[in-house]
Amino acid sequence: MPVMDRAEDGVDSRYAWMRLAASVSLSTLGGVGLWSIVVALPAVQAEFGTARADAALPYTLTTLGFAAGGILMGKLSDRFGVLVPVLIGIVALAAGYVLSAQATSMVQFALIHGALIGLLGSCATFGPLVADTSLWFRRRRGFAVSLAASGNYFAGAVWPPLVQAGIAAHGWRQTHVMVGLACLALMLPLVLVLRRPPPRQEPVRIVADAAASSPLGLRPNTLQVLLGIAGIACCIAMAMPQVHIVAYCVDLGYGPARGAEMLSVMLACGVVSRLAFGAILDRIGSTATLLLSASLQALALALFLPFDGLVSLYLVSGIFGLFQGGIVSTYAVIVRENVPAKEVGVRVGIALSATLVGMAIGGWMSGLAFDLTGSYRMAVANGIAWNLVTILIAGWLVLRRRGRLAYA
Repeated sequence: MPVMDRAEDGVDSRYAWMRLAASVSLSTLGGVGLWSIVVALPAVQAEFGTARADAALPYTLTTLGFAAGGILMGKLSDRFGVLVPVLIGIVALAAGYVLSAQATSMVQFALIHGALIGLLGSCATFGPLVADTSLWFRRRRGFAVSLAASGNYFAGAVWPPLVQAGIAAHGWRQTHVMVGLACLALMLPLVLVLRRPPPRQEPVRIVADAAASSPLGLRPNTLQVLLGIAGIACCIAMAMPQVHIVAYCVDLGYGPARGAEMLSVMLACGVVSRLAFGAILDRIGSTATLLLSASLQALALALFLPFDGLVSLYLVSGIFGLFQGGIVSTYAVIVRENVPAKEVGVRVGIALSATLVGMAIGGWMSGLAFDLTGSYRMAVANGIAWNLVTILIAGWLVLRRRGRLAYA
C-alpha cells in the first residue's frame, strides 16, 4: 500500500493536521500582500501627492492580480501539486516588496504590487492551500478548510502593527524591503512539509447529467457563476472597513496607529469567527452557514453608521470581524462538495478569486464615495446593498438543498 494511503499519512491523519499547520503558517506570512498596502496607504498617498481614490489603486491592482493569480495557481496546483505554486509565490513576494521600495511614482508602485505581490505572490499562499486542505480531510472538512482560510486573517492580525511600526521607525520604503526578505527567509523552510502528494480520494460517481451528482442539483459551471456573484457582492461590503479603516481613523483625527490596531482587532476576531463558523459548518451545512454569516455581516456593517467614537470603533471593528469571518471559507466547502476532486484546485481558486474581485471593487468604490461626499456613510450604505445580493443567493441555495433532501 502506498505511503500516502497509510492511516497515519492519509485523510484525517496526524500528518494531515501537521500539513494544515504548515499551510496556515505559509498563508499567514504570504498574506502580508493583502494588508501592508492598507497600512501604508496614508504614507504612500502623502509622498506621491494623490487623491484617496488614486491612492487605493495599488490595493485594487493587488487584489485583482490576486484574483487572476488564484485561478492560475489553482490550475498549476491541479497539474503539478501545491508545492509548485507556493514556491513561485514566495519568490514573487520577495521580489515584489524589494522592487516596490524603489518605485518613483504611484503608477509604478501599483503595477509592481499588482503583478508580483498580487498576480504571482500572495495568491499562491491562499487558494491552492485551501483547496489542498480540502483533499486531506473528510470528517472535519469544514473546520479544517476554515482554519486554512484563516491564514490571511492571521496575516491581517499580525502584519498591520508590524508594518506600521516599521513605517514609523524606518519609512515605508525600508519597511517593504524588510518584509520581502522576511518572507523569503521564513517561508522556504515551511514548504518542505508539503512535498507529499494528496491521498487517494473517494471515487466520483459518473452520471450522464452532471447536475445529478451534485447535492445542490446544479451543474458545476452554474454553481460557479452563482458563487462568483455572491463572492463579489459580499466582499464589496467587506472591503469598506477592511481597506479604509486606517484612512478613516486618520480623517477622524485618531491617527494611523489606532487604525492599524482596529484592523488587527477586526481580523483577529475574524480568525475566531472563521474557526467558529467552521465548526458550525460541520453541523448545519455549507449553504446554511453562508446564509447565516452573510446576514450577520450586513448587520455588523450597519453599525459603522451610528458610531464613530474611538472606543466604539474598536468595539464595532471587533463585532464586524466576529460576524463576517465565516463567509469566504464556505465557498471552498460548497465547491468541494459539488465538483470532482480533480477540479477542486481551479474551481476553489475561481470562487476565492471572485471574493478578491469584490474586495478590489469595494476598496475603489469606498474611496470614490469618500472623494465625492467627504464621508464614508455612502460607502457603508453601498456595501449593505451589495451584501443583500449574497443573502438572496445563499437563501436560494438553502431552499434548493432542503427541497432536494425532502424529495429524496
